[in-house]
Amino acid sequence: MSEHSSRTAETEPPAEGGHTDPGTESFIAHRNLLFTVAYEMLGSAADAEDVLQETWLQWVKVDHDTVQDRRAYLVRVTTRQALMRLRTLRRRKEAYVGPWLPEPLLTAPDVAEDIELAEGVSMAMLLVMETLTPTERAVFVLREVFGLDYEEIAAAVDKNTVTVRQIAHRARNHVAARRPRETVSQAQNRAALLAFQRAVETGDLQSLLDQLAPEVVFLSDGGGVVQAALEPIVGAKAVAALLTAGLGRLAGSASVRAAQVNGHPALIMRIREQVEGVLAVRTEDGLITGLYFVRNPEKLSRLDEQTTLRR
Repeated sequence: MSEHSSRTAETEPPAEGGHTDPGTESFIAHRNLLFTVAYEMLGSAADAEDVLQETWLQWVKVDHDTVQDRRAYLVRVTTRQALMRLRTLRRRKEAYVGPWLPEPLLTAPDVAEDIELAEGVSMAMLLVMETLTPTERAVFVLREVFGLDYEEIAAAVDKNTVTVRQIAHRARNHVAARRPRETVSQAQNRAALLAFQRAVETGDLQSLLDQLAPEVVFLSDGGGVVQAALEPIVGAKAVAALLTAGLGRLAGSASVRAAQVNGHPALIMRIREQVEGVLAVRTEDGLITGLYFVRNPEKLSRLDEQTTLRR
């Protein structure tokens, strides 16, 4: 559970628009970037906020006049804090009940327009990055998503430049072997989700089942708090059976609306106005290869307002 709620107001930067000094203004100006760096490294908005809290606490102790590049400095501090928290999260995830999925964020349309950023924060890519070591993930995010040079990354992860280049090469190869073969198509994802929405609203499953790839994988994250499959469901027949049973229970009782989540089309499902889950998909060659259903209530708190992500 995040410690953010227990922090006091005195440890937080003033809200944007308030009277601030230049050091505080620098932090506020780069806050969305810092949050995005932390979130891509952690896959958790709550933990990313805590990382920003620690970054702010370190920043207020610095003589800001001695910092030549405040953006680079703040990214470096944020990366180091995220690396420490990522190692803690890894231990936490080992005890997690069932599959772990990233915390979904309601995002603005401009995220989808930035192809590199949208791919970097997609459910599919965040899950791929879960297979990297903490340092590999930091180097990959800073290099491939944010375009930092190797010298900046080396300073952020406390490695020399030659080592960082080797880590970047290894991380790129690792991700390339596991990422979708083609850039995830927003149109294909939208079509797949429309079929899912139609199935929930009408009970007509066939148009949805026809879009399942033979090797499709269904992951549902309930965190041991709500009902969810405790193991990945693999294969079109197994996933179709699960969807048939689940959607049969939901038809007529659930409302579903389309939204932009993590820079891609997704569905937010509600029962009696209460958010019950978020569904995202991964499509390749026009077929659904991945279904990601986040049901853990602790991960559904940021779906009422948009989260600003920046590179």
